[in-house]
Amino acid sequence: MNDTIQILVAMVIYMTAVISIGFLYARRANKNSEEYFLGGRSLGPWVTAMSAEASDMSGWLLMGLPGVAYWCGLADAAWTAIGLAVGTYLNWLIVSRRLRRYSIRANNSITLPEFFSNRFREKNKLIMLISAVFILIFFTVYAASCFVTCGKLFSTLFGTPYQLMLIIGAIFVLLYTILGGFLAESISDFMQAIIMLIALSVIVIIGTAQAGGLSKVVENAREIPGFFEFFGMAVPKVNADGQQIVEAGKPLFNEPSDYSFLSICSMLAWGLGYFGMPQVLLRFMAIRKESELKRSRRIAMVWVVISLAVAVFIGMIGRQLFPTEHLTKSAAENIFITMSRAYLPPLLAGFVMAGILAATISSSDSYLLIAASAFSKNMFQGIFKKSATDKQVMTVSRITLLVLTLIGVIIALDENSVIFEIVSFAWAGFGATFGPVMLFSLFWKRINKPGAVAGMISGAVMVFFWKLVLSRIGGVFAIYELLPAFVFSSICIVAVSLLTKAPSKEIEEDFEAVRTGAVDDGQ
Repeated sequence: MNDTIQILVAMVIYMTAVISIGFLYARRANKNSEEYFLGGRSLGPWVTAMSAEASDMSGWLLMGLPGVAYWCGLADAAWTAIGLAVGTYLNWLIVSRRLRRYSIRANNSITLPEFFSNRFREKNKLIMLISAVFILIFFTVYAASCFVTCGKLFSTLFGTPYQLMLIIGAIFVLLYTILGGFLAESISDFMQAIIMLIALSVIVIIGTAQAGGLSKVVENAREIPGFFEFFGMAVPKVNADGQQIVEAGKPLFNEPSDYSFLSICSMLAWGLGYFGMPQVLLRFMAIRKESELKRSRRIAMVWVVISLAVAVFIGMIGRQLFPTEHLTKSAAENIFITMSRAYLPPLLAGFVMAGILAATISSSDSYLLIAASAFSKNMFQGIFKKSATDKQVMTVSRITLLVLTLIGVIIALDENSVIFEIVSFAWAGFGATFGPVMLFSLFWKRINKPGAVAGMISGAVMVFFWKLVLSRIGGVFAIYELLPAFVFSSICIVAVSLLTKAPSKEIEEDFEAVRTGAVDDGQ
């Protein structure tokens, strides 16, 4: 009991620090909607980089990804990590600078739907409406994955009901997001990114030592069929309830499955999601100077590569140290918690647990804030009540936050939910809905409004259709839905744009001004 109290004390200290940041920036955040939703474009390179990655990775980095490695070995987790690392680099390299510039040219846009709408100079706000609707849908699912993380974390630590802990975690995130806005969120995300990296590093070092060294970890992994292979995958032998079978104290595995070229493409496709990820794209728009993006890219890449590699390795170490501790795919996502409690002093374990909480908060507040801005700023003020004051927008935003939190909690109520699977669907949704449109909007002058609309709708619809219908056929259709949906959306954008009227002269002038750098970005 004393250990549990020490863990709780450490986590309370952390949560107090996070709330203090919210209070510190609350007055500035509530000055106007631009400060609340984009921090007045004042982020420095370190905060931009670290907050972008922390808000992106979420609790799945400390629970979902190690859980995949623990359950079925290296291949799935490693190829996903490689895809994410490559996608991160390309997004910072290709998209960040031009989006920062274009968002200013597009009437100083402060949200993603507003950027797309202003980019095409639309009057009826159709693109804004479509963008806002899909952001609401996919970010509610995303927030649910974060609430699942909270529920699993606290119920595992304190032996309390999952649903109760889920609700408490959601309330904390809601209050914090309402209080501080984008700037407080970004500053705390910077702190949380540091905590996440320290937590991962501490556990992997101690875990490796407890396992007898790196060679012992590798040796154990090779003894499990398909576990330590890039082109094969371990297959746990499970009963009718999906629980892994254990005999003589050892978990049983079936013959390993082949990891095909199609499977590799499927996992690498995770990298495509970055081009449409609002929580990352907003950081590009919010940095104070375009020239600082290069430095931010380097910082972000160092953090991402280290964090992803360590997260995968934690799952593999955990399989050696606790081979029979987690016998379902869902339970496997608790391996980080199990290792922390087993090998760290309670107070230190509490701070490491705060790493999971950090990841969860840093993501869920981003998701909720962006979704709320999509409704209050883009739908309420942009379409339904154009005369709405800033105060009214802020009020609607907070009401929207409450509603979205409630929906997210309902989605997350099933304690057998697998964080990795929830995140993968929402990730595909954003990647296919906004990724192709973003790339074509920034780099192809001929794209027009009908093409953009077709791209968004076709990408989103294909994600649902592929996931819910085609993937059940198996074979080639078992590929991650993001890849075919991304390709289909791109085809629709090009085809519809070429078959319809070319963009106006004003739109083309905007594009050329951004391309040549003839935009005042505040430097």
